[in-house]
Amino acid sequence: MRHYLILCFVIAALSLTSCRKDFEFQPSNVTLEFSRDTVYLDTVFTNIGSSTYTLKVYNRSNRDISIPTIKLGKGMDSRYRIMVDGMVGDNNRIFNNVELLAKDSMYIFIETTANIADAHPDDFLYTDDIEFYNVHSTPQKVALVTLIKDAYFLYPQRFDDGTFETLPIGDQEIYGFILDENDPINGNEYVWGNTKPYVIYGYAAVPANKTLTVLPGARIHFHAESGLIIGNQGSLKVLGDDPVDPNNPLAQQVIFQGDRLEPLYQNIPGQWGTIWFTLGSKNNELRNCIIKNATVGIFVTGNSGLQQPQADIQLRNVQIYSSSASGILARNGYITGENVVINRAGQFCFAGTYGGSYEFVHSTFNNNWQSSRQASVYLDNFIQGAQPESQPMVKADFHNCIIYGSNQLQMVIDNRGSEPLNYYFNHCLIRFNNVNNQFTNNPLYQFASNPTRYNQIYLATNSVQFNPNFLSVNNNRLMINEDAPVVGLGDPAYFINRDIVNRNRTSPPDLGAYQNHPFPE
Repeated sequence: MRHYLILCFVIAALSLTSCRKDFEFQPSNVTLEFSRDTVYLDTVFTNIGSSTYTLKVYNRSNRDISIPTIKLGKGMDSRYRIMVDGMVGDNNRIFNNVELLAKDSMYIFIETTANIADAHPDDFLYTDDIEFYNVHSTPQKVALVTLIKDAYFLYPQRFDDGTFETLPIGDQEIYGFILDENDPINGNEYVWGNTKPYVIYGYAAVPANKTLTVLPGARIHFHAESGLIIGNQGSLKVLGDDPVDPNNPLAQQVIFQGDRLEPLYQNIPGQWGTIWFTLGSKNNELRNCIIKNATVGIFVTGNSGLQQPQADIQLRNVQIYSSSASGILARNGYITGENVVINRAGQFCFAGTYGGSYEFVHSTFNNNWQSSRQASVYLDNFIQGAQPESQPMVKADFHNCIIYGSNQLQMVIDNRGSEPLNYYFNHCLIRFNNVNNQFTNNPLYQFASNPTRYNQIYLATNSVQFNPNFLSVNNNRLMINEDAPVVGLGDPAYFINRDIVNRNRTSPPDLGAYQNHPFPE
């Protein structure tokens, strides 16, 4: 009997469902509401697709409606594309009889790929409208606005057989090209100026006996998995100028970053590859520049000779931010740096591996990456499987530096190689919490008793002691104010007159790349 009753209920429910009439949609004569009246699609480069933006459309009435037409104002000629409630319509531009239930809403997704020639010549804005028609004659409109930027585009050639230009790297070929002094479109590709940004696809290579010169104010944008390669006997000169306008401190800086201009991508790591200095590259100089959102900001594989008095790579007033692996990864490199700031990296801010020679003065290394395996500074003298596996660390000297971050140990030294590993930290703040005394008897970390390795070290053993209280770590603003515990702790013997933002230093100097200054209110 019980099973019989259940069966009756099921049959009755199915009968009621089968008798329900479909929704009766009436041609719309209601006023729609929108989540915004203008959709601003952030700046894009000419002919590069934008991110996807959303508009929400509301039917506040008690009627199920059918919107006769939703279309872009410029119709099939529009450079915008829309998707309405999951439908693509007629080429993503025109939609007919779009149904919307009473008291319901739907999403419209919006993208654009526009050319600079499509934009208004005075303000470089490309505009259109989404038009919503009803039984009345006047449609409702939502404006679409995009700023289009022109640029120099550098990319590998495509050959007649459909293949692309590549670069030989060891036993591999990578998507890339050699710069051209007489490119028919870009002119001399060995001089990058500030008249228009540069957008790089693949790896741009500087070959032997050539120098790529990047002038003040240049903006370099790399597509995903792209970057720069400085070849054997090639050189890179990044010649940014010191800030002179306090209202626009970045005007004369050179900036290397990804090619997504939307604010969403501002601090996302790993958007492009690296600036790669290969074995034998020489006379490389980077000054007053910012490198951000790379996989590895600067990658160094070998040097042209540690016996030379001048380093292969000289850094002055260089900022490296949000690298998904390392800010600087050097394998037997030869680097000097002053006023260097590296913030946030998935592994290490600076990694001096497989030996080499390194010297940093008045530099700030900070790593607040959200994991327990990252650090700010890493040093070693070996690579397993390399031939030979160990190389000498001629020196790794840090003077008047801040080595800080969110983890307990922000400095790691690994001396498993057979070659010497020489290092010296002088007047430095180091975040190092010797949890459970695991490093008490380790000869590599005798901060107080080994003067050949350490002099005047200020250990931050917790998040309060010697906390430099940077202005805003998340926004890459590692400035210090007059109350910071690192003020006046530097060694005058390694005094640099001006800090990374061109302020005069006082003596004795503060630690790190910034002279103390009141924070803005």
